Amino acid sequence: MSTVKVVTPSGKGGKDVELPAEFFGAKVNIPLIHQVVVAQEAAARQGTHATKTRGEVRGGGKKPYRQKGTGRARQGSLRAPQYAGGGTVHGPVPRSYVQRTPKKMKAAALRGALSDRSSHGRVAIVSRFVEGEEPSTSAALTVLRAAVGETGARLSGSVLVVVDHGDELTRKSLRNAVGVRVLASGQLNTYDVLASDHVVFTHAALSEFTGQEPPADEAPAKAKPAAKAAAKDTEAKAAPAKDEDAGDAPPKAKDAPAKDAPAKGAPAKAKPAAKDATAEDATAEDAPAADEGGKTAGAKAADAEDAPAKGASAKAKPTVKDRSAAGPEEEQQ
Repeated sequence: MSTVKVVTPSGKGGKDVELPAEFFGAKVNIPLIHQVVVAQEAAARQGTHATKTRGEVRGGGKKPYRQKGTGRARQGSLRAPQYAGGGTVHGPVPRSYVQRTPKKMKAAALRGALSDRSSHGRVAIVSRFVEGEEPSTSAALTVLRAAVGETGARLSGSVLVVVDHGDELTRKSLRNAVGVRVLASGQLNTYDVLASDHVVFTHAALSEFTGQEPPADEAPAKAKPAAKAAAKDTEAKAAPAKDEDAGDAPPKAKDAPAKDAPAKGAPAKAKPAAKDATAEDATAEDAPAADEGGKTAGAKAADAEDAPAKGASAKAKPTVKDRSAAGPEEEQQ
């Protein structure tokens, strides 16, 4: 694991930062890097090239001369490939040059490229390029030359500057600088690393790329107290609202038993209904019930009384027969 000193805008010596061996001390696989770079350049091609065949070229619809009798070779069109202005044979057609490269191969090639630059001492770290809130190209170039080790007014080689996702100040300060390419940490790739002589990270971009904790003196870290203060203000504003809700709560609590009262009174109201039902049953018992045929209960009772009488008369008939069977003498007596 190598150690790099952080360059500050004031020119004072910064603290030392250790570069993770996982990213800056990996094995350099040259064939793998070549394959990934070729695939990246191939994917950058538009693939819109095209030519016209003899059927697509304008003109040539008439046979130039007759088939026989001229002594010349037979021809069917002046737009044949052998004529000037004719069509092209087997020319390029629009297509895609994209090559599928696994993600693990891309990541391994990027680690190898960064390790190569780190082994040659061409990786630098800067705390920030500009002090203040306004972009400044001259101030950023001064810090960049100090990080790269250039003493002249211009950079002798190409430099790749890697910034974090929200660092617009550095991006605006270096976007017009000659020989400088600015990339976000999420866009870092193998081709741009190999195409640059030096790779310069901001401290925040290095933490974002490697997954380490960001430095404590960065802007996001300073924004936390403000966020906490804003959260306290929102809580303070929400407190009176809670008190008002609490003041309204007792009447709601008083209303709750009132809502429950009908539930308790429901059985009480149901009792008169039961009494009414018993009263209706009593009246139904007292009142003569009408049968389906229109007969009342009294009529049915009368019929029931008459029924035994009919039965008795039916039983008495055999006695009359017995008397007749006894003979006329007994009838006379």
